Amino acid sequence: MKKFLTTDRFKQIIFAGIAFLLAALALFNPFFETSRIEDIGGFLVWAAVLVFIQGFKRATAKERTSAHISALISFLLGLLLINAKLFDENALYLFASMLFGIDFIRQGISLLNNRKEKKPFTANLLSFLANMGILFTLFLFQGKAQLWILAITGGLRIVGMGFEILNAKLGVMDEVSEDIMESLDLQDHPEIVAIAENIEQEEVKRAKIDRHWIITFLLILFFIHLGRMGFDRSAYGILSPLVALVGDMVIALIIAYLVLIPFFSGVSKLFRPFEKKTWLWVMKVPSDERPKFHPRNIIQQRLEARTRRYIRIRKAGYSFKTALRTGLQMGLPFAALLAAIIPVFGMSWYFDTENWASGIWDSWAAKRTDQWRTEMVKAVESNPTAASFQINPTGVTATNDFSFLIIGDPGEGDASQYILHDQIVRNAYKDLVKFVVISSDVVYPDGAMKDYEKNFWLPMKGVNKPVYAIPGNHDWYDALEGFAATFFDSTSARLAMHARRNADLNLTSAGSEKVSAQIKEAARLRSEYDVPTGFQKAPYFQLQTEDFAFITIETGIGRRIDDIQMDWLKKALAAAKGKFIFVLLGHPFYAIGEYQGNMNPDFEKLHLLLKEAGATIAMAGDTHDLEYYVEPPTSSRQDKNMYHFVNGGGGAYLSLGAALKPKEQMAQKVWAHYPAAAPLIKKIEANNGILKQPAWYWTKTHNGWPFSAEWLSAAFDYNKAPFFQSFVEVKVEPSRNKVTVIAYGPKGPLKWSDMEYSEGAKPANVPNTALVEWEFTLK
Repeated sequence: MKKFLTTDRFKQIIFAGIAFLLAALALFNPFFETSRIEDIGGFLVWAAVLVFIQGFKRATAKERTSAHISALISFLLGLLLINAKLFDENALYLFASMLFGIDFIRQGISLLNNRKEKKPFTANLLSFLANMGILFTLFLFQGKAQLWILAITGGLRIVGMGFEILNAKLGVMDEVSEDIMESLDLQDHPEIVAIAENIEQEEVKRAKIDRHWIITFLLILFFIHLGRMGFDRSAYGILSPLVALVGDMVIALIIAYLVLIPFFSGVSKLFRPFEKKTWLWVMKVPSDERPKFHPRNIIQQRLEARTRRYIRIRKAGYSFKTALRTGLQMGLPFAALLAAIIPVFGMSWYFDTENWASGIWDSWAAKRTDQWRTEMVKAVESNPTAASFQINPTGVTATNDFSFLIIGDPGEGDASQYILHDQIVRNAYKDLVKFVVISSDVVYPDGAMKDYEKNFWLPMKGVNKPVYAIPGNHDWYDALEGFAATFFDSTSARLAMHARRNADLNLTSAGSEKVSAQIKEAARLRSEYDVPTGFQKAPYFQLQTEDFAFITIETGIGRRIDDIQMDWLKKALAAAKGKFIFVLLGHPFYAIGEYQGNMNPDFEKLHLLLKEAGATIAMAGDTHDLEYYVEPPTSSRQDKNMYHFVNGGGGAYLSLGAALKPKEQMAQKVWAHYPAAAPLIKKIEANNGILKQPAWYWTKTHNGWPFSAEWLSAAFDYNKAPFFQSFVEVKVEPSRNKVTVIAYGPKGPLKWSDMEYSEGAKPANVPNTALVEWEFTLK
């Protein structure tokens, strides 16, 4: 029994068992409360890794190749689902169908060949039929029950991979089972064969040296990432630089196996007919009879170098460890160079591996946000009432006029954020302005305390009014620790941060010392920069006067709220009945010219709740520009328009979605957005280099399909003038019975000539040179 546990057959059974477990998780994913298409993609990726590793043990080169192709198809399908939200829905189904279709054809060819050669073909037949069924299902149910269809198709594919692993015929392989010399037709030349064998022995001895320098290289990269990213996360803080390092390794392997090795193999095939003749020409004069600088010596060195590459690549086909070592050996120097120069091209959000960690935190935090928020709020107030979480900025009364600023998504800490500094400070100093609110993504990339000084305190220096905030998805990547320490009062912050930690069984954060240290650091920075914060008790709050209700809603990462927040929200809305209701959310219902309410059922229900409660304005950040939509009444219980604002232009890279959206396809008939398309396009085209021209052409003419222009926005972010960032002032004037939303840009109040808008968005009697002000009746 003990001997069996060390056999390849036992490992084969274990791998198959893991695959079947992954299949079960995929098939039952829709039953989970936090079910996501991305999770199904993750299960497929892990199953692909199992098949890829186990594939090296297959008995023949043909079977090994088949296993690796199967793993590649599953891996690509998994990546497609992990990034499903980045793709157009039609593109998602198209690519999934293409991948299944490729496997369908591949299994069909194998089925015919095995039947012709009278070999067992049952496994091929089952795979062929399964792929056919999956293709039929994808086409038949496209756009219907997407999560269920992808769960079933993905789960069944993983089941098939499990049976493939379990039934695969294993072989006993040497490091290199096929003779390079035989492939070059040089097996009858002992002196050349001896050279090849000597090279192979050198490679065996060299493997240890290669491992050492690869490990050293990786350690250097790790400590570079660690120095940049720091430990300010939690007990799992080391995961971020580790993810960045894994990203470097992935890029290295991609460069090696998708660029360098295919290029070398292609060139080698071109010169293969001449290689034998060249070897024979070189060996006509024995090496010991040649002068030191003889041309034959130089050519022999090149031939030996090519033979060494042949051996390395061939060995990589028979051992996962060797394949990993060879890929890193070839690709790591290029990956390090790429990591160094990519930020120069302004695309660091895509290819900077340190930002890849944000994806890990997104996946982790998305599943925990509702529970974290619940426990944090319960620790501060176990049973919130309609009056809970009320803010009381000085000067706001039932009868006095007042105004406040709302700044969305500011926290990149670069020129795009700093360009608004003077306008924010100038307006915050006005007597009428009583407080400032930051909506969504206070600090990028991960909401960590270490980034607050550069990305929040310094850009806000000079603001002398109370600053409140609701978090965005990036703020939750830090489990809201930096946010709570900065914006909650110290007592509430301490209670909330400990409660959040306890909800994770004390596994995901440092202890009391770290909580105290973060609260102390926030207090120190507050004193140094003299920006008033620390007035909240929760990640959401409200302000209600006699006629006006300002209610904030924290929608986390997944555009949903927990039961406690929903209960409080309903009470607050009931208390606001008959008032002018202004709602500020973490995510918009309308953005990039499209309706976002159907992102999940909970978000759509929230939209309906606010409409039925009589909310006049719904404003949100998350999308990085200024947009305006008029939603007419859509039910018998809604008797007035609802006005939607996207206010996320406070400092992050600009969104392209609304600017490039075909105007006839906008989600509502009445709309406006800033920046307008023409000046934004002019800026991008003035700054695009030759490398970005094809991507920009595709983005502008085809909306970036299969991705979206919105997702590609960061690729065209240039931190130089002209800038098109924005924020708003909300003026509440009982004296005039008015609520006014005023838009500001880098040079002051925006004019209608700065905007792009539909008929009806600008009042008919207002000239194009007038300031952008949306006026509403208070009561």
